[in-house]
Amino acid sequence: MYLKRMAEGELISLLNAPKVIIVLGARQVGKTTLVKHVLSGKKYQLFNLDIEVDKQRVQAIASLPPIDALKSIGNPDFIVIDEAQRLADAGRIVKGWFDAQIPVKIVLLGSSSLNLLNQSAESLTGRNEKLFLPPLLFREIIENQSWYSSSLSDAQILEIFPAQIQELLIQNMVFGNYPEVSTTSDKTRYLLNLVSDYLLKDILQLGLVKTPDIIKRLLMLLAHQIGSEVSVSELANGLNISRQTVERYLALLEQTYVIFRLPAFSTNPRKEINKSHKIYFWDTGIRNAMLNDFSLNQLRADIGALWENWVIAEFAKQNLLQGQRSRLFFWRSRSSGEVDLVIKKDEIINAFEIKWKKQTINKRSFTARYGASVQLIDSSNPFIPVNL
Repeated sequence: MYLKRMAEGELISLLNAPKVIIVLGARQVGKTTLVKHVLSGKKYQLFNLDIEVDKQRVQAIASLPPIDALKSIGNPDFIVIDEAQRLADAGRIVKGWFDAQIPVKIVLLGSSSLNLLNQSAESLTGRNEKLFLPPLLFREIIENQSWYSSSLSDAQILEIFPAQIQELLIQNMVFGNYPEVSTTSDKTRYLLNLVSDYLLKDILQLGLVKTPDIIKRLLMLLAHQIGSEVSVSELANGLNISRQTVERYLALLEQTYVIFRLPAFSTNPRKEINKSHKIYFWDTGIRNAMLNDFSLNQLRADIGALWENWVIAEFAKQNLLQGQRSRLFFWRSRSSGEVDLVIKKDEIINAFEIKWKKQTINKRSFTARYGASVQLIDSSNPFIPVNL
């Protein structure tokens, strides 16, 4: 079952550009499905480099002159190379085809930026356009419901379908937004298999982690700390490894789209905390799978932190789809003033406090300093503002 994605229009637009297209995102977020859907009815050749036969085939045709290589696979209009990070020479091969100006559009798909960005994109400097595909936005899930109508505003949807919205919300917070989670009947099993078999596949295959158990324990510690400032030294002590190793593992988890960091916002280092950061999961289902906690009880002890991670991830995913035009921060002053999320685009600042239950907030110190009011986001309205 295909779920319509907001990235569809952007991908169609990029396919008309005279560049190699690189589609990046975590495993299982729907990159291949999206590309196949957009190319439906067109003549394309797909190679999945997770399959050894396909990898050998790409290497074989790469040894041919570009025009002969194209003929050998039936002269398609599009060549799609899936899991391109599994072939170190992918960038060099594609660069050769591109520079030879063969009449074919090339699309690379990658589940990590480890090799694909560091090697392929480097080889393709000035020759590529990137599209980042995160897990589904809540808005995308709503728009794929049978009762959804594009003629309704967000306010009308909330008024007409409050029970459906709240049920979908708690399901999404607990099980996350991977496309298959939305369609499978056994969400728990799917997520546990995902974190066991797929999540760290690229890191482990590349031999970048000597002890897989350590990185899984690191993820469990991070899962317990969402919403709190993270101390790398404390993580290192808790895992009995060096600070440098923790930093390296965190970078690997960022590059494979498992986590992302939220730095502290500061224009006055003397009065604000500007070296701290928080860490969130791109998908709360992955976070809950690390803890094996899939309770749908809205009174669960971590509901506030879970809601905060879910909301900030929604903003982060939206920003990713819009080409990362904004920067996301949290704010804390030395006098203990705090704001959960600060979004800066050019010189425009938007600020948000994230609470599960509606309540009065007082963030006058932030407003006085930056001239920006702080908006409350609570669970009564899970539609995240767009185009900030």
